[in-house]
Amino acid sequence: MKPDLEVVQIRHGESFKAWSHGYPFHTVRWHFHPEYEIHQVVATDGRYFVGDFIGEFEPGNLVLTGPNLPHNWVSDLPEGATIPLRGRIIQFSEEFIGGAMKVLPELSGIGALLESSRRGVLFASRTSRELAPLMEEMMEAQSVRRIELFMAIIGILSRDRDARPLSSPSYLPDPSGYMSAGMNKALAFIRENLTRPFGEAELAAIAGQSQSAFSRSFRRHTGMSLVQYVKRLRINLACQILMSDEQATITDICFEVGFNNLSNFNRQFLAEKGMSPSRFRRLLADNINAARAA
Repeated sequence: MKPDLEVVQIRHGESFKAWSHGYPFHTVRWHFHPEYEIHQVVATDGRYFVGDFIGEFEPGNLVLTGPNLPHNWVSDLPEGATIPLRGRIIQFSEEFIGGAMKVLPELSGIGALLESSRRGVLFASRTSRELAPLMEEMMEAQSVRRIELFMAIIGILSRDRDARPLSSPSYLPDPSGYMSAGMNKALAFIRENLTRPFGEAELAAIAGQSQSAFSRSFRRHTGMSLVQYVKRLRINLACQILMSDEQATITDICFEVGFNNLSNFNRQFLAEKGMSPSRFRRLLADNINAARAA
């Protein structure tokens, strides 16, 4: 069975994604993504799958998976049961960690850990206990504190001498086969044509699926509808323009990012960011002025 691609969205202004989820949850499936993932189980036990490895997990299970390595954790729960918090996760890209290692030569020591993660790495229970409060704090951390916690977590992982690989040495994930699948073509089309009009029927044709099948598959891959996904990407693009072009009007930005109605743009921006575009710009200006005055 081919794994699904999980689209990991790292927000603008952040270097990595830190989040938690309960069970059941839409990402609980056989899947992969280009990002590294630190995955710590908080509650439940069951079976987990990493590459060609199958094992039993319990609370405290702590694993690092490398880029494009398929994985999944399946909890043993009675039918219909739900868990509000099953695990905490940190996901970061090769570009981020590679860039950090170039700037900070002291990080060269984590190279072996990152290489081992391509087979999946299981850490000792004592390492998981040491990391637990840091992972919990990370879920709500802001600004510089996020980086402090990330470096502390990576440092602890790199010093675990009892960590062991999971999948076999001969297991080599080949994302080329599933990266070329129709859904990934559709996702690439969205990125390349984000600011122009397109619809689900057009994307379904690109993916080689019926419109109803594409709709179900898209939600399974991204955890949201096409409309929600495109809206979020367009709002994020609007934020980048607001931060980089002081001369662009809100109206100009609205149409530039693909909205065709200013009132709808303002409403969607408010829903996504918790403030209007104009307030976003004012707060940004206040921040810049405060930095200049300091």
